[in-house]
Amino acid sequence: MREFAGLEPCEQRYIKRSLDIGLARCDAFKLWGRTEAENVAIRRQYVAYQDLKLLRTMVPQEGTPSEIERFIGKLVRMAAFDLEQERLESFSAFRFLYERLLGAEARPYLPAAFCAAAALPMIRPGHRKVLLQSLSEAAATAPAWSKQVPSFYPEYIEDVEAA
Repeated sequence: MREFAGLEPCEQRYIKRSLDIGLARCDAFKLWGRTEAENVAIRRQYVAYQDLKLLRTMVPQEGTPSEIERFIGKLVRMAAFDLEQERLESFSAFRFLYERLLGAEARPYLPAAFCAAAALPMIRPGHRKVLLQSLSEAAATAPAWSKQVPSFYPEYIEDVEAA
C-alpha cells in the first residue's frame, strides 16, 4: 500500500483502471469513462490487453530461449501500449501494475520488458528518457526477485476518483 501511495495520482488512477480492465473486475466504461476520449482509450486498452490471459500462462518456467522469446515479445507489445499512454512515469509504477496483471512469477522479466518497450520509437523521446532513468541499478541487476504474490490490489473509490 505504501508503494502505491507514493505514486503520482495520475499513475494511481491509470493502474486502478488497468487492473479493472486486465482482471475483468468490472465494466470499465461505466466506471472510468467520463468522456468520449476516455471511452476510446478504454476500448483501445481492452484490445491491447486481449492476450493477457494467454500471457499469464506463458511466463517462462524453464527459462529456455524459445519460452522467453514468446513471452517477452507479447509482454513488450503490451508494455509499449501502456507506456505510450504517458500515464506511467516510472519503472516502479510499471512493475506495480504488471506484477498484479501477470503474477509474481513474471517479476524477473519486467525490467527487460520495461527497457525494451520504453526504448521503442513510439515512445516520445522526452518520456523515453524519464522512463529509462527511473529504472534503478538495483532493479536492473537484481540477482533474484520475490516470489510472494501481491496482496494489495487498489480499486476505484468514488469520492477520490470523482474529484
